[in-house]
Amino acid sequence: MPVDLSSVPGAAGEPQAQYAPPPIVGEGYPLTDRQAELLALAADLGREKFGPRAARYDREASFPFESFEDLRSAGLLGLCVPQRYGGLGADYATYMILDAEIGRHCGATALTWNMHVCPTLWSGTLCDDLDMTVEQRAEHERHRSLHFERIVKEGKVYAQPFSEGGAAAAGKAPFGTLADKVEGGWLLNGRKIFASLSGAADYYGVLCTENKPDRSVRDTLYMAVPSDAPGFSIAGEWDPMGMRGTVSRTLIMKDVFVPDEAQLMPRGLYFQAANRWPHMFTTLSATYMGLAQAAYDFTIRYLRGEVPGAPPVKRRMYPTKQIAVAQMHVQLEQARALFLRTIGEAKIDPSKNERLRAYASHYTVMEYANEIARLAIRTCGGQSILRSLPLERIYRDSRCGALMLPWTAELCLDRIGREALYEYGEADD
Repeated sequence: MPVDLSSVPGAAGEPQAQYAPPPIVGEGYPLTDRQAELLALAADLGREKFGPRAARYDREASFPFESFEDLRSAGLLGLCVPQRYGGLGADYATYMILDAEIGRHCGATALTWNMHVCPTLWSGTLCDDLDMTVEQRAEHERHRSLHFERIVKEGKVYAQPFSEGGAAAAGKAPFGTLADKVEGGWLLNGRKIFASLSGAADYYGVLCTENKPDRSVRDTLYMAVPSDAPGFSIAGEWDPMGMRGTVSRTLIMKDVFVPDEAQLMPRGLYFQAANRWPHMFTTLSATYMGLAQAAYDFTIRYLRGEVPGAPPVKRRMYPTKQIAVAQMHVQLEQARALFLRTIGEAKIDPSKNERLRAYASHYTVMEYANEIARLAIRTCGGQSILRSLPLERIYRDSRCGALMLPWTAELCLDRIGREALYEYGEADD
């Protein structure tokens, strides 16, 4: 029996419009009016501003200063600053959707914006969910009002360096950067490697350990270190494979004094947050969800002969190309489904299954982003590896996601395996 193709676009030979990329959340996702408005803003900035600059930032390994000016002008540096402090008051899910949209246009801009937004998200709505004494909450209110005012009124940029080259960023050991209590504040000594926004941030949200006998991960402090503080310096070269525009050099601190109000979280609260609000560590995946979509979008346009700068030759009629696109589409939708479900479940004290799903989502997005980009290069062919086109940059950027602490792809698998087999508090056999 013949198949009726009359309802399939293009099947009857009528002219076709150019490929229109779908929303980053897919069709039918229930956005609020405010989320839709902010998402449209991010899409416009990405398409008109961030995307056209991405190749230059990658080629030069230079920070996206112009893109941050656009974020500042649009009020997006204060996206997750609560409204009572003058920010936009966006929640975790809204941020994740916007960052994914920006990531499909410029991975480096999206990833560095993530490093700025996290201190506001963690100090804001996330901290509001945690248990604090009356004194701690009052202290935190005083401290975060100073940080939020710098961002909203002065346009300051914050960063969030984790890595030190050991097990600390994975939560398995205390941070090697130490903080000694002195009158009026703290003295910090240590270093952070792969510190994104190095040389571009005004303040660095440094995770460090209170220096006392028998230090543990419970003694973690979260301090905003000014870029011009005496004893603070930036060292090393920056010439990586991908995410070159993040400019993630090494921060060195030698007897750097920060006042008590530099704390982004009250003393001891980071440990509670890391255990009770684990989705705080999934924010990196939003950028890579965007990169996965970007690789797919490029492939569709390329095979339809619609990529500017590439020969307008259609290749979509070949079964091998169609099968590859089908594989990419399946992986993209699998990643998107997990991503959207996970951001909808983000909250304090998630269930065991929700926690495991967060690991699975983070792993899937990070690995599928690169797998989709790999399939895209193989499917589009030799032209696609030219630096005049964005796909080879998307491929290099996408490979970096699985390596990023605190939840690398390996650590996600490690956590899934262990937490699936052990209930809380059970000892090794």
